[in-house]
Amino acid sequence: MFQQVFKAFGFFDCTATAVPFGSGLINHTWKMEAAGKHYILQKINEQVFKDPAAIAYNINMTANYLCNYFPAYLFVVPIKTSANDDIFIDEENSCFRLTPFVENSHTIDVVSAPELAYEAAMQFGQFTKLLAGLDVARLKITLPDFHNLSLRYRHFEDALLNGNADRKKQCESLIENIEANKDIVEIYEKIKKSAAFKLRATHHDTKISNVLFDSNNKGLCVIDLDTLMPGYFISDVGDMLRTYLSPVSEEEKDFSKIEIREDYFLAIAKGYLSQLENELTEEEKNHFLYAGKFLIYMQAIRFLTDYLNDDVYYGAKYDDHNFVRAGNQMALLQKLTEKENALQQKVALILNKEFSTLI
Repeated sequence: MFQQVFKAFGFFDCTATAVPFGSGLINHTWKMEAAGKHYILQKINEQVFKDPAAIAYNINMTANYLCNYFPAYLFVVPIKTSANDDIFIDEENSCFRLTPFVENSHTIDVVSAPELAYEAAMQFGQFTKLLAGLDVARLKITLPDFHNLSLRYRHFEDALLNGNADRKKQCESLIENIEANKDIVEIYEKIKKSAAFKLRATHHDTKISNVLFDSNNKGLCVIDLDTLMPGYFISDVGDMLRTYLSPVSEEEKDFSKIEIREDYFLAIAKGYLSQLENELTEEEKNHFLYAGKFLIYMQAIRFLTDYLNDDVYYGAKYDDHNFVRAGNQMALLQKLTEKENALQQKVALILNKEFSTLI
């Protein structure tokens, strides 16, 4: 397989090797070495991304825009094939892309300090800020309805009608909790209709592993732009709040370990708003905390919907895996809601320049 791919990208007369790299769960990724240089080779998961050409289109358009208007920004531009194509499609219709490896850089899988949360949030904020002048309507949709909370809730309702009856009975309390928080969906519906909420070039997958750091753990740039498409700021902020705030992940079975680390929240808010304070509307700033509720609630719904549908989407490593994940996320939502007013007030203090230090 690799020899055909190597040749497609112009590596004919040198020895090239590729070894598995990173912790990504969707695409297959390898670190490739050829002629003394390093690259990142990826096989795009077409079960998830049905139109790899749309991803390549978005990345090329973004690269051209940044090159023209912000040439100093580090943007990892994919390497074209010998035939000048953005991706290589092999005999089995598998899609591959190649990018340069940024030397002396690394990624981080777990947010272990507020300073890391700050750096990541600043990078995602800067990326959206730099693309503020891009005609977002030209971006293609790479994952239709990815963060469409209303649609996710309808899928949940369908699962209640047609899903596993035994599992539905087991989940009665969790179902009631989700239904009791439906106002989160109603707010999302208002956001979609509000002129105060602007569609922007949004990353949509702001886990910390999608930021490159230098040797001093300072952010360099964002990576993994498969989900770059038009969206609302609540998607990027929400995913950071969902994945950075608690010391334990969505896999944790002991919900007593779930907590909201306020210093991490402040770091996210300061990092992101340092870049987008003048870009966001007042109404958007007032929904900073809501962004976390939006993403956490949506992920809880997706986990429980899959559980009621017998784990057909996420799969399961044990019988109650998605039931536990859903409960975990609803526990996180409760913890965040309990601190909602206090944390939103701290966002206001940040905007008023009343926090002089990081945390």
